[in-house]
Amino acid sequence: MPDLAAFETTSVRMEAMLLLRFLAPSEDVERIMAAVCAVTPLAIGAKYDSNAYQTAGGVERYRPLEGAAAGPETAVRQRPGVVEINFQVPNDPALLERVVETIFQVHSYQEPTISLEHVLASRSKGLDDSKNPHRWWNTTGDWKRGLGAEA
Repeated sequence: MPDLAAFETTSVRMEAMLLLRFLAPSEDVERIMAAVCAVTPLAIGAKYDSNAYQTAGGVERYRPLEGAAAGPETAVRQRPGVVEINFQVPNDPALLERVVETIFQVHSYQEPTISLEHVLASRSKGLDDSKNPHRWWNTTGDWKRGLGAEA
């Protein structure tokens, strides 16, 4: 793929963004994301905010060494229920500093695993696609039904 800063199609703009990822125990996610959303709305377009993705739980492996809060150990620990969260943020150094610092301050780990990646992220041009038969609101498979959301 060529080194692109941005490009457009008829329906979509692809914009340069940063993809921030971090690992956390699943029970910490709501607290961390509430703190992040207090710093930045995590908006995608003008009609959605609080946008992030959370993976299913996995097993994190690590071994505390000398100086670790838990003290040094000889065995590798295996912690189940650790998820990855990712979301997009603008390439704004001041905002990025606040977001990373916020994650660090509210995370339960001594060394939170946070990474950044330059990406091109899609943004709809807001064209009228209200009659598009593939959109969730035009199908019988509305994923919100049955999950406690109002139909």
